[in-house]
Amino acid sequence: MFKAVDSRVDIQQLEQEQLAFWREQRIFQRTMDEREGGPGFVFYEGPPTANGKPGSHHVLSRAFKDMFPRYKTMQGFYCLRRSGWDTHGLPVEIEVQKELGLTSKQDIEDYGVAAFNDKCRASVLRYISDWEALTERIAFWADLDKPYVTFTNDYIESVWWILRQLWDKGLLYRGHKVVPYSPSSGTPLSSHEVSLGYKMVTDPSVVVRFPLRDQPGVSFLAWTTTPWTLPGNAALAVGADIDYVRVEGPGEDGEPEQLILAEKLMAQVLKEPERYQILRCLKGSDLAGLRYLPLYSFLPTEKRYAYVVTADYVRIDDGTGIVHAAPAYGIDDMALGEQHDLPLFRTVVEDGRFIEQAEPFAGMWFKDADKEIIRELSGRGLMYSVGSYEHSYPHNWRDDQPLMYYARETWFIRSTACRQALVDLNKTINWVPQHIRDGRFGNWLDDLKDWSLGRERYWGTPLPIWVDDSNDDMLCVGSVAELEQLAGREFPELDLHRPWIDDITFPNPNGGGTMRRTPEVIDVWFDSGAMPLAQWGYPHKGRVEFEGQFPADYICEAVDQTRGWFFALHAISAMLFEEVSFRNVICLGFILNHEGKKMSKSRGIVVGPWEVINSQGADAMRW
Repeated sequence: MFKAVDSRVDIQQLEQEQLAFWREQRIFQRTMDEREGGPGFVFYEGPPTANGKPGSHHVLSRAFKDMFPRYKTMQGFYCLRRSGWDTHGLPVEIEVQKELGLTSKQDIEDYGVAAFNDKCRASVLRYISDWEALTERIAFWADLDKPYVTFTNDYIESVWWILRQLWDKGLLYRGHKVVPYSPSSGTPLSSHEVSLGYKMVTDPSVVVRFPLRDQPGVSFLAWTTTPWTLPGNAALAVGADIDYVRVEGPGEDGEPEQLILAEKLMAQVLKEPERYQILRCLKGSDLAGLRYLPLYSFLPTEKRYAYVVTADYVRIDDGTGIVHAAPAYGIDDMALGEQHDLPLFRTVVEDGRFIEQAEPFAGMWFKDADKEIIRELSGRGLMYSVGSYEHSYPHNWRDDQPLMYYARETWFIRSTACRQALVDLNKTINWVPQHIRDGRFGNWLDDLKDWSLGRERYWGTPLPIWVDDSNDDMLCVGSVAELEQLAGREFPELDLHRPWIDDITFPNPNGGGTMRRTPEVIDVWFDSGAMPLAQWGYPHKGRVEFEGQFPADYICEAVDQTRGWFFALHAISAMLFEEVSFRNVICLGFILNHEGKKMSKSRGIVVGPWEVINSQGADAMRW
């Protein structure tokens, strides 16, 4: 069956001849047909995002994916190998925006949501052919004739059913929280998306004077690496049991000034600490309630603010022991604001720019404003010291633009309510390498956050929640049939995407006003994590297929999917069925370039697979 290969023989020609033989003789299909009815081995193909051409790192994953289903087939097992395409979400939108020269959400709406989504659909269909060509060339045996595609109505309707189950369980809710937000894309991101985009950056490290209101010449010292949030300051936080000192030393103008900070941090914060004298020692609780002069008063408020509160999260590992709190821009800050009824000063809004009322910084991009705020506060004598701080900061995983933590209303899945089930089920899964189970993945589950589901975008599965425009009554729709019943008419050719789905309104069945769909689409990772059910259109169809193909015996992707597809699969299955979605998983490492950066088509860091295949052959590359 196999020929000894002379080194002078054209490898390309031999491989092409073998592929042609397999194609003509339907070898792959025969391996399926001849095993049908035998013991099953279930494999899930993680759907690649069809927003660009595949790279060499995709050959690596496909080689591993192919290996075990082939082996089990040779042992007599029936292994369905259905391909799939992840076709929604921000990756696709960004690709189309580049093609059309659109730089903002307003540009998209001016272009037209319907026309834009048509372009997104065409874009993914164009790239799918590139993936199919590579799939065949490297002999990854997968059923390309009947793939599941996440933009089809059947797939979307199945996702709607899942969301309806979570709604009925009380796990789907609308909440007002500080969320990781991408101003460049105009949408919140989920914590697992955020985990994909951390970068080491150097930010300003500043210590700022907050002068006491009734004690001239006395200031609190607070530290921050986000000067752009200072115009949103509403309070200062101290630790109730932390030791603080009031010291006196030389001020900016040579006159004595008094400063308040944590005693333990005097040596690293104070300039020439030997020139300062301790006047008084205090506990943080002694400082609570003291008022200070706000740095800025751009926005009016009737709420009490600019005073000291105590908080459990204050530490003295770094900084000054006094934390500047801007409730609109921090998770802990917002919780503190709710506790003390502090105002939300939104001086930077959704587009990442300062509002007009913040005159010195109006229209500035939030990260660009750091330097101007430092300069302005220095001019008023309020900047005690300025340095730099290297740390890991979250960026949009698709466009590399910085995120900001921003208070806003969006939709969440209460995944934290199911944390213990997620943890317990994880312990039954065979992870390779084994340390991933309790390490990278286990740690992620231990620190689980509620899943930020809503996306204020266009090309994605629409969130199937309709809201009464008169009384905020809400309902979640789980199928097209249910929607038709509510609307009182049939939709034989309905496209479930925006903007068509947005036009469907109906009277509130419980009495009230008109029900209109909330405008968000959902996190694209929920799409991909729903594939065990949605690839069959379950439960509206494909019940037998689903029951025979759940859970998976084997999945495989790169290690970054521990917080992406692996988590989405695991979380959805646990919340729906209290079962695992996969029993065995291999986590691959990354192919790195000469600078140690991982292969990434979105970042243009690729060695094209075809140039390697055409020179060395597919077999050599797979090995």
